[in-house]
Amino acid sequence: MPFDVRRFDIYRKVPKDLTQPTYTGAFISILCCVFILFLFLSELTGFIATEIVNELYVDDPDKDSGGKIDVSLNISLPNLHCDLVGLDIQDEMGRHEVGHIDNSMKIPLNQGDGCRFEGEFTINKVPGNFHVSTHSATAQPQNPDMTHTIHKLAFGEKLQVHKVQGAFNALGGANKLSSNPLASHDYILKIVPTVYEDLSGKQRFSYQYTVANKEYVAYSHTGRIIPAIWFRYDLSPITVKYTERRQPLYRFITTICAIVGGTFTVAGIIDSCIFTASEAWKKIQIGKMS
Repeated sequence: MPFDVRRFDIYRKVPKDLTQPTYTGAFISILCCVFILFLFLSELTGFIATEIVNELYVDDPDKDSGGKIDVSLNISLPNLHCDLVGLDIQDEMGRHEVGHIDNSMKIPLNQGDGCRFEGEFTINKVPGNFHVSTHSATAQPQNPDMTHTIHKLAFGEKLQVHKVQGAFNALGGANKLSSNPLASHDYILKIVPTVYEDLSGKQRFSYQYTVANKEYVAYSHTGRIIPAIWFRYDLSPITVKYTERRQPLYRFITTICAIVGGTFTVAGIIDSCIFTASEAWKKIQIGKMS
């Protein structure tokens, strides 16, 4: 007897003349196809789109920065003349710079009575502070008015990723115009290193930060201390990493197969149950009539 490879066919075919189409089966088949199409489009959208995965680890991610962090500051002091406004920087490595002027700009406000300071500078990766004050002025004013609005304070490279909601400019929009004009302001910042890696593997380094603030009028044994706007910072050892990922192709294919197979299987069970029940009901009705 010749070997027949058809005996391995697990998908045995039923002749068409032995099958019976029904309205219920047609309705279930249409619903089944619509449901499969909906799930397929949903999975396809998820496969095409990227997802952002975040993780935490202890490390300095930007080792090529030379131990420096770029800072961008934009602040308005509507009641302090530009000749009096200056930026001072100091840290625990011994840096003490009064009246920093590199990459900075002062824009007069309120017909020259106020000033908007915009500056970009670097700080060392050690605890320290930078502050806006009148310390660099040739003559100190009697009552400097430190009411202010912070438009921007950001560290590191600018990240514009709509899926990442972080505190990259936590002080943006801070308004202290109604505070005591003679008060100093302390902003205590905890800077958190942040890495963003796109699908190509390119990394961008930025920094988020948390902030706490206090307002006070300081005195010493010689009298009231000249007010200033202090930004005292420290670095967190924890790094936040955001990674762009896309669903693997094999997972997408597996999901589609599961959707199609599972839907047809469940639909077949439902159709079989309905058909069996309807046939049984017909037999009962025929029995009653006879």
